[in-house]
Amino acid sequence: MEKDYIRAAFSKNEGEKVRLAGWVNTVASLGKLLFINLRDSSGLIQVVVKKDKINSVDFDEIKELGRESSILVEGEVRKDKRAPGGVEILAQKVTIASSSSKDFPIRKGVSSKVLGNYRHLSIRSRKFSKLLLIRSELLRLFRDWLIRNDFKEFSCPTLITAACEGGATLFELNYFGKKAYLTQSSQFYLEAGIFSLEKVFTLQPSFRAEKSKTRRHLTEFWHLEVEEAWCDLNGIINLEEDIVADVLKELDLKMGQEIRSINPNFSPPEKPFKKITYDEAIALLSREGIKVEWGSDLGADEEKALVNIVGGPVFVTHFPKKTRAFYHKPDPQRDEVVLSNDLLFPKVGEIIGGGERISDYNVLLKRIKEEGYSPKDYSWYLDLRKYGSVPHAGFGLGIERVLVYVLDLPNIKFAIPFPRTISRIYP
Repeated sequence: MEKDYIRAAFSKNEGEKVRLAGWVNTVASLGKLLFINLRDSSGLIQVVVKKDKINSVDFDEIKELGRESSILVEGEVRKDKRAPGGVEILAQKVTIASSSSKDFPIRKGVSSKVLGNYRHLSIRSRKFSKLLLIRSELLRLFRDWLIRNDFKEFSCPTLITAACEGGATLFELNYFGKKAYLTQSSQFYLEAGIFSLEKVFTLQPSFRAEKSKTRRHLTEFWHLEVEEAWCDLNGIINLEEDIVADVLKELDLKMGQEIRSINPNFSPPEKPFKKITYDEAIALLSREGIKVEWGSDLGADEEKALVNIVGGPVFVTHFPKKTRAFYHKPDPQRDEVVLSNDLLFPKVGEIIGGGERISDYNVLLKRIKEEGYSPKDYSWYLDLRKYGSVPHAGFGLGIERVLVYVLDLPNIKFAIPFPRTISRIYP
């Protein structure tokens, strides 16, 4: 029984009549036989074209098809252990939708610069297709987990008027004669959202004008941010641990085969994660001969060293006040540190930054002034503390950094279809 167009991976039943649509990966000629590796979003399948089963003019035209030509195939499923996936399609009709130019630029041995310049074409590779499928599933699982746990998705603006993470990393633009910026974080708007919905999240790009060429920085990245009312530092740490461990376990169950085709050694992390304070982290690093002056933030090298020392994912808490943004709540027992945390993972370092927010108007006003900002620029944010403020906490997670961990990618630019870095804004 003939069906509508189906994906290659689902053509499994011997003798079934199928219709496929996809792109030519390779064409091999063996006299009166052609073997086409046909690619679609589900994978590769072998299509066999016999000259005596098809119009001879069509046969000669198919024989000359270039890589990435798009075709439609009608035929019958045959089992063959030699074929990719163990089946092939004996073509009865091949329709050429569009022929591809013979000079397809993505080929074995081209430089990383060429691959970057042709990113719009290189994402068609089988490996990149798998990565994009894994990324898509990861985004879905994070959303589903939060919705199952009573969080509501909240829409936040991309254009803002004041810094959240520090003025040095803002992208400035002219907004009808006024100064505006691309958002570094949606946190402030999510904080407004908790007074309506209590538990909120957003999943959208954030922008950081960091002049960094490291393997873990993007100027535009996808940011999962969560805020919860009536929550403290311990509560948000527990939430971070649960969502990361649960989602990566689900991802492994659903996409384990695809993940291990890229990273054979992946194993989802097990709860509970280790927890240490900043002071304990400095002491551990010092014992290994890595000197970090108290009050300095931890860099990528120190973070990765800590993960190795501890032996797995680790929360670092109670950072010095001067290393964190003004909205973090000072520790009531020790004013020079704040109720903040970073979650560090193997291979990448920090994947989450979070903590308890200042809920008191006067304390927040003081911190804004201490950091040299104008209270006028944050008047609406201060209003949140004037009208029914509550204890609350939240975190931000970098999607691409999670993918670097899961797939053991050599550079974060491979974790997103079209990376934006200090040296890349095309295509």
